[in-house]
Amino acid sequence: MNRQIHLVSRPTGEPRPENFQLAVTELPEPADGQIVVRNTWMSVDPYMLDRMREEESYMPPFQLGAPMEGSAIGEVVASRAAGVPVGAAVVHFQGWREYAVVDAAAATVADLSLAPAEAWLGALGTTGLTAYVALTQVAPVREGDVVFVSAAAGAVGSVAGQLARKLGASRVIGSAGGPAKTAKLVESFGFDAAIDHRAGSLAAQLAQAAPGGIDVYVDNVGGDHLVAAIDALRHGGRIAMVGSISSSYATEPLPGPANLFALAAKDATLRGMLVSSYFHLFPEWIGKAAGWLADGSLRTELTVTEGIDRAPAAFLDMMRGGNVGKMLVRL
Repeated sequence: MNRQIHLVSRPTGEPRPENFQLAVTELPEPADGQIVVRNTWMSVDPYMLDRMREEESYMPPFQLGAPMEGSAIGEVVASRAAGVPVGAAVVHFQGWREYAVVDAAAATVADLSLAPAEAWLGALGTTGLTAYVALTQVAPVREGDVVFVSAAAGAVGSVAGQLARKLGASRVIGSAGGPAKTAKLVESFGFDAAIDHRAGSLAAQLAQAAPGGIDVYVDNVGGDHLVAAIDALRHGGRIAMVGSISSSYATEPLPGPANLFALAAKDATLRGMLVSSYFHLFPEWIGKAAGWLADGSLRTELTVTEGIDRAPAAFLDMMRGGNVGKMLVRL
């Protein structure tokens, strides 16, 4: 038998516990080319909220009354695929359940000698790749740049700030909510300055932290952060649009930044990104990041919730900013 989380109703605005249900189902037998994975860790991520809604975006919506999906890692406990033996650790996309029957072609064997299992859902997973793509492909950092990262204590932001420094940034500024998180940015993740977006004008704090302006902005928030970043952007500046968590619970379309056309006068760029378009860069990223994790020059933190039954609570807490670094559920 297999415990899994189903979406049973679609949220309007902020999701609630009653949108989710713990279900027990029978685990099917694997077919040829499939493996059975006992999931040990699963990820909860902001993009999942879009899939809970009925409107299709860049991924199809979750089906009501069916198990949700997301990144997970686990141990192969049965295999009908020659290339994936029992005992292997694999990353796949059938999270939100304790066991998964997975096509071997849709699973990636993880080398746990490089990093522990949980790192393959964080710094070595799409979280780390997102930061890498944002700062090397979408809004490339150049030597001496001033870089601003929003939601900088989160999974992507905390990696992005450290990576910006490795890529040659002269000053790295992060925003987060509350004094505990802003202290963490400077003391643990090596940011030069931290802005508490709950403590007064974001634009004024950014002007104080970067009086000469910024060259690169990694946008995980949208809203007032994007407005302030556009105003602070120097000539030829670059913005990577990664997320817009400030508008997550909006029930109607929100107006865009009133200063958007300032990008033209500054000869600046604002470019969106889907990390799935850059999966071909995974080997390149893992080759670099695994070494940085091993030598301690890339620091990560986890916020961990225990048990499949607590996965919805972990998701809701993450959406409210209750995490530092990557939010994971240990199964």
